[in-house]
Amino acid sequence: MAAIITGSDSGIGKATAVALARRGHDVGITYSRDADGAQATAEEVRAHDRRAEVRQLDLTQSDDVQPAIDELADALAGLDVLVNNAGTGADTPFLELELAQWHDVLDVDLTGALLTAQAAARRMVASGTRGRIVNVTSVHEHVPLRGATPYVVAKHGLGGLTKMMALELAEHGITVNSVAPGEIATPMTGQEDEDPRQARRPGVPAGRPGDAREVAELIAYLTSAEASYTTGASYVVDGGLLLMAAQANLIAMR
Repeated sequence: MAAIITGSDSGIGKATAVALARRGHDVGITYSRDADGAQATAEEVRAHDRRAEVRQLDLTQSDDVQPAIDELADALAGLDVLVNNAGTGADTPFLELELAQWHDVLDVDLTGALLTAQAAARRMVASGTRGRIVNVTSVHEHVPLRGATPYVVAKHGLGGLTKMMALELAEHGITVNSVAPGEIATPMTGQEDEDPRQARRPGVPAGRPGDAREVAELIAYLTSAEASYTTGASYVVDGGLLLMAAQANLIAMR
């Protein structure tokens, strides 16, 4: 079994690479800038006696996506799983948002995911592989976040793309789902070296941020044979964060 995980130099991508290696997958690792992080992921994969291949992939360079996926799949002698994990964001109020920022985020989070999924699905269909694709979105696939317009739009769009892919790829035996994390202790949230179980988040029912490995375990399940009847769905991993909308509504009504 072979899996490609984009943005697997750190955080959820790295945790997913290790989780899949433990389950017997050889792993293709991609990174944009952090070559050392990607090599560290590869070392952890190899520690589980699985093969690891590392390639740089800048998702804003659309012409590079198909060749990179093909090169990794050839090196791994196949492709059974794609995890679209690479992502970026922007913290800019709507009225101050510049078009370049908009394009930067959507090119990676949405268009890049589209191109990567197309490249992987074409390989799967051509080889008759009943593959698995998992798109890592965010709780903001479902609810907005002030000051993060392009990120929220991209994640909403990726949720819609997941459903369309699931619909059209089902006839080929390929399942497609999304995983929507809440606050996870990763470099993207500035918590790479922190133990999330020691942090307090009174506004979250679970009372803490999540661990990347908790998200990785769900992704691993969705790539398994046991999940063969699961497709087109979005799985929220947020410690109950979205439930707080009901609490806020109750407070507003008082």
